[in-house]
Amino acid sequence: MPYWPANPRRSASDGAVMRAMILAAGRGERMRPLTDHTPKPLLEVGGRTLIEHHLIRLAQAGVREVVINLAHLGERIAQALGDGARQGVRIVYSHEGERALETGGGIFHALPMMGEAPFIVVNGDVYSDFPYASLPTDVPGWAHLVMVPNPAQHPQGDFLLAGDSVRDEGEPRLTYSGIGVLRRELFADCRAGVFPLAPLLRRAMTAGRVSGQRYDGLWCDVGTPERLRALDEVLSQR
Repeated sequence: MPYWPANPRRSASDGAVMRAMILAAGRGERMRPLTDHTPKPLLEVGGRTLIEHHLIRLAQAGVREVVINLAHLGERIAQALGDGARQGVRIVYSHEGERALETGGGIFHALPMMGEAPFIVVNGDVYSDFPYASLPTDVPGWAHLVMVPNPAQHPQGDFLLAGDSVRDEGEPRLTYSGIGVLRRELFADCRAGVFPLAPLLRRAMTAGRVSGQRYDGLWCDVGTPERLRALDEVLSQR
């Protein structure tokens, strides 16, 4: 398994370069039958696959090194993207086997590839025109989350954004976009296995170690075939 040097490369044009991880190992049950033969990140919208949209935007923000975790039909993702040269990045794959390790377990499994610096994490099943260059290259706590207005399918939201602090109590709540910056310290007490990310974030919020920012631009949790079609229509009009 290839590993990168301890610190990301930097250049005058890129500034402070961060690594990124795209979470692409999920089964996509709600997208069936589309995901029976095609992994969810390879579903197309706006003329490109979901994961290509992320890779291109990350490259535009100066990110050059991306980890992608794989499980369900993962070999198809690797075949489609290769080494990432077409999107302007270098890709390393974190293989989880047939059973995905969920969000927390998948990131923990890939930590040896991420180095010591904070790194960007993106859910592979969302679409957004969020400018990744606006993310902080250094975060004061263990996590920095991008929060968005609550979509119709999730009106209760997830967390409170008070100033630049994210909390697990209080109103009004916003929805975690699936885009953020994490420190490896968030996983300090974890062990290898299958576990979600949300409990780790809530523990960090209790300790006052999660910051955040709000984004009001285009964002979609592409969770069903209907949402995929609706998003494609929106993008076709742009």
